[in-house]
Amino acid sequence: MSLLSYETSQNMLDLLQVNSQRSENVSLSSSLGRVLAEDIIAQHNDPQFPTASMDGYAVIHSDLDGKIISIVGDNPAGSDEKRTVKSGECIKTFTGSMMPHGADTLIQIENVTVEEGKIIINESVPKGSSVRPVGEGYRAGDVLIKKGTKIGFVEIGVMAALNCVMVKVAIKPRVAVISTGSEILDLGVNSDNPAQIRSSNNYTLAALFEQAGAEVVQLGTVGDDKNLIMQTFQNALLSADILVSTGGVSVGDYDFVKDIVPRLGAEVIYKGVAIKPGKHILVAQKADRFVLALPGFAYSSTVTAILYVLPLIAKMLGRESAYKAVAAKLGEDFTKRSRLTEFTACNVSVEDNEYFVDFKDKKVGSSAILTNMLDNSALMVTGEEDGDLPQGTLVSVILLESF
Repeated sequence: MSLLSYETSQNMLDLLQVNSQRSENVSLSSSLGRVLAEDIIAQHNDPQFPTASMDGYAVIHSDLDGKIISIVGDNPAGSDEKRTVKSGECIKTFTGSMMPHGADTLIQIENVTVEEGKIIINESVPKGSSVRPVGEGYRAGDVLIKKGTKIGFVEIGVMAALNCVMVKVAIKPRVAVISTGSEILDLGVNSDNPAQIRSSNNYTLAALFEQAGAEVVQLGTVGDDKNLIMQTFQNALLSADILVSTGGVSVGDYDFVKDIVPRLGAEVIYKGVAIKPGKHILVAQKADRFVLALPGFAYSSTVTAILYVLPLIAKMLGRESAYKAVAAKLGEDFTKRSRLTEFTACNVSVEDNEYFVDFKDKKVGSSAILTNMLDNSALMVTGEEDGDLPQGTLVSVILLESF
């Protein structure tokens, strides 16, 4: 069987047309974790006027040489200060207050002694000290948060400061997840058959897709029954943007999924990619909906979901990329196990702003070892042309915490 190269499969995936224009308005307090569907643009300068950044006295800087200045009043934060500071005068001004007209410097409380309505300068300050200039934070017209940004606590704070009551966000793509195979036992189901395997794939992938910003429809498990699988897939595609299945895509007698997908009226974009794990992956499209059939082993299905499902979710959300990839140095020799593009669970550390990779406590074995991805692991990518790699080689690494 001829297999697509990994690079070709990713290029073809990137060329698929998806609907990334769907959006809705939600309240600011409900927008955490959602993806912005428009740029957030400043409507005014911040601050809009010179502002005190500490508690002190607003003065004309040249008056500091005189050592003694008369206090003519207070200027609490939030007050609409109208007075103008004249030579020989100062106004006590608090953090966040508008600087009084005429004053160009704020001398901190700690730098003066107050006696009989006057301040005595104990330690001078530079001109403009402790004054936030107009537009220090941002200028009117600045793009503060770009479309496609996943909203976190900082974005919430910035938008609150801009008085964004409602936020335009991308509608979450709906992803249906199902595990196939008569050997799969769903959570909570008891069995006396020791050959059955407890289902984890559909829960792993559901969590992965939710973390990536999708709405997940959990379909559980279905046995090796062609008609039942067909009906389940048809029902899922009535409402899901993406249907993701695990199991049934290899070449065994009970691997029905690869035969069912074309019968759904879906066009198979490709089946089989030169990657390890996951070479039997199938990607298909039916109108504006997608079917991705992934291998059944836990590590295989998780890796292929990261590589092929997350980019589709990202595109539907209007995001530029699904994950972050960095260059890292091998901290030890690496033995490549195949002539395919391999994705190997690894540990990543940062030293002097440089990424390093090692494989401490990572087990070498089948594509079923999901525990290799615990402890903030990453995926190291080695190409078809790569052989064994010596310590110090620069490699590409997908950071799993970047979803």
